[in-house]
Amino acid sequence: MTPPRTRRTPEEARRQILDAAASLLAEAGVAAVQMRAVATRVGMTDAGVAHHFGNREKLLAALLRHGGRRLRDALRDLLAGWLGHDADLLAFTEALHALYQHGYGELAVALHAAGWRDPGSGMLDPVVDALHRLRPPGASREDTRLAVAALHQAMATESLYGSAFRRSAGLTGDEADDPGPQVRWWARQLQLALGLRPDKDPGSRDPGSPSGSAPPAPAPA
Repeated sequence: MTPPRTRRTPEEARRQILDAAASLLAEAGVAAVQMRAVATRVGMTDAGVAHHFGNREKLLAALLRHGGRRLRDALRDLLAGWLGHDADLLAFTEALHALYQHGYGELAVALHAAGWRDPGSGMLDPVVDALHRLRPPGASREDTRLAVAALHQAMATESLYGSAFRRSAGLTGDEADDPGPQVRWWARQLQLALGLRPDKDPGSRDPGSPSGSAPPAPAPA
């Protein structure tokens, strides 16, 4: 006996389609986001996907907006967890790296290349505020923002370009492919840029010490 087809509300169907498209994007890039592939993953027909989004171009446009929201929400969750465990610079750097390593780096680049822009600003303001409170009196808040922005930029592109840039600097083999030392280097640079002495850093680990590293926090799904 054929089981009855699952009935979805229009909102549920759109969300499932966009989630499937986002998974395909993270797994194999923009080229993998095809109407048939999305339909197969969701368990509906190509016509069903077209009913909700019209065609592939409109689906991709909706995916860009959907992806931007997912990226913003994932960063917010990351910050909430990090701020609850004091300002451990290495832990924050590792967690930010892990977030983008799980497909969000490619998604962020694809969003930007396609023209998507977050209409808001200050996504990392809670980090700026937390770190600025640790700085010496009279320190520039603008410099704090620039330091956080530089770290964010580096972690967002590490999974895509890190190995290539390390090879351009003469590293080869495992040294080029392993992001760990680079992530620790960035945490140390953030500490230096903020003028924080190790004894003033609430984190219990030295950001520049390989022995102090730990597995990155899992990225939000």
